[in-house]
Amino acid sequence: MAMKTYFFLPPVRQAAGGVTVLRRMAAFLAASGREAFLVPREQPGEGPGWAPSESFVEAPVVAWDALALAPGDIWVVPEGWVNALTPGLNAGARCLVYVQNWAYLLSALPVGVTWRKLPVQFLAVSDPVSKFTTATTGRPAPVLRPGIDLELFRAPEKKPSLLAGGKIRIAWMPRKNKALARQIRETFDNLDPALAARCQWVEIAGMTAGQVAETLGSAHLFLATGFPEGCPLPPLEAMACGCLCAGFMGFGGADYMRQALPPEADAAPFAPWWELRHAPWGGNGLWSADADILGAALHLKTAAAWLHEGAAYPSQLLVQTLAHGRATASAYGLDAQRAAVLERWERLESA
Repeated sequence: MAMKTYFFLPPVRQAAGGVTVLRRMAAFLAASGREAFLVPREQPGEGPGWAPSESFVEAPVVAWDALALAPGDIWVVPEGWVNALTPGLNAGARCLVYVQNWAYLLSALPVGVTWRKLPVQFLAVSDPVSKFTTATTGRPAPVLRPGIDLELFRAPEKKPSLLAGGKIRIAWMPRKNKALARQIRETFDNLDPALAARCQWVEIAGMTAGQVAETLGSAHLFLATGFPEGCPLPPLEAMACGCLCAGFMGFGGADYMRQALPPEADAAPFAPWWELRHAPWGGNGLWSADADILGAALHLKTAAAWLHEGAAYPSQLLVQTLAHGRATASAYGLDAQRAAVLERWERLESA
């Protein structure tokens, strides 16, 4: 009997990228001829994670009450929903925990329960998350990265001009640590008031994916304020849209974020303490430690200065950083995600 795969969709009303990643995985498997199904715990809610997709055909849906797992089936559950493993454990199915954010891996466990006691396997959304998962569970966590739609998120032919008093447009997302983002802005405004006056802040909230792509395409800078993160997609989408990025790594962002700041920068360039995986691109942003308000503001000031001073003749460092950003985003396209999902499932099927 062919192996079936079921993806649990959690009952979150405001879904973001994590639900979309699960839906895409199921769609890739179904399109390859495999039996793959979505199993929502409740009716879909709101937010971009629930929006109908134009980039893939949804896998068929199985109602929660109609779920009938069998031994050999794969039951995929995101890390924050331990109780949802119950149908798979009771049926003797292969339970696969997809760790999309390291921060919820341990906090969601019931009292007295540890991952070391549960018969589950792990997948991790990024190299840092894999390191965290293996360290805390004692089990391997192969990396299965998400992807972004490069047909949707792409740089325009030309950004709004910064000549003749044109404003430097800084995009940011209030759902990512809004209070800290405002502190960074306040600090930035007071570091160099003249430069800050040349900037315009653009809020990304309550938008469709198409509107987000359009907004990022019109922005020059993107401030990343998310943490904790598993493998943050907004900075990748911003890079794909030609934005210069600055801000927090969120731990998981170290999967692809590489420091572009020179050693003589106003704030010493931040570097993670753990060994980073090899990446074929160089510095793609001005990154600071999580919650480092002053560091992020100083880096944002540097980024804005690069753009202001290079309005007519961009510096080599600015050109290189934007090019490395585009190369980074290209490595996280949907084709790469599809190939990785199918390769991983081939391994699961042969195990």
